[in-house]
Amino acid sequence: MRRAADVFAVMMISLVLVAGLVWARPADAQNLSPVTVGSPMPDFTLPAYQGGEISISQLRGKNVLLIFPRGRSQSDAWCHICNYQHMELVDYEATNGLRRRANLEILFVLPYDRAEVQEWLEAYPQQLQDLEDWKNPDPATVDEAGRRRRQFARQAFPKTFTVTPDRVPGPFPILIDGERTVSNGLGFFTNEWGGSQAEQNVPTVMLIDAEGVLQFKYISQNTMDRPPLDYLVRAIGIIAGTGMR
Repeated sequence: MRRAADVFAVMMISLVLVAGLVWARPADAQNLSPVTVGSPMPDFTLPAYQGGEISISQLRGKNVLLIFPRGRSQSDAWCHICNYQHMELVDYEATNGLRRRANLEILFVLPYDRAEVQEWLEAYPQQLQDLEDWKNPDPATVDEAGRRRRQFARQAFPKTFTVTPDRVPGPFPILIDGERTVSNGLGFFTNEWGGSQAEQNVPTVMLIDAEGVLQFKYISQNTMDRPPLDYLVRAIGIIAGTGMR
């Protein structure tokens, strides 16, 4: 009974978060359409950057955490929050075995072709280094704007991650949605969001249970709005029935 109540609470929160958000989709979205909590997740197949293809239907029997990062924050810049979110999950997986404990697969979907996904990965180490530079500016040269950014960065990105260019972490499949078939069809892709003109996804997290039903959906309301890692772990634990906290 307690688990059912918890699932209901997560579902209701998710419904509130997505209420009223409708994004324009082109007509060629291959029968995909925005899906609501409690509905079967439509099947799709995308190539993985690491090789091969992955279909949602092939993962039936596993819970699936499906993450649509923003990608670009400007036409010539990547979203730092997305790299931090990805690295947090990588770190948690390495230390806690999240996928094994929750019978879970974790997928990231980027709305770019393979070459742009490669750019995202190549920028990854510097993206994380930028966060450290914001948190620890040179005291001799930092100005008032730098002090405000330091305070913000230390609160928003408290953990320190270091990645070298030859060791970009890749434990989770990164799906290449170069035609934006999935991102458009599900209603996440846009050319403008948060005051930014760039080809990007509205950041979204979806959690699909082992029977293929969408149990959780979180669409970010602004550039800093992401579900915290501990919140995601709790939601995964409820849906997987593991009681993880």
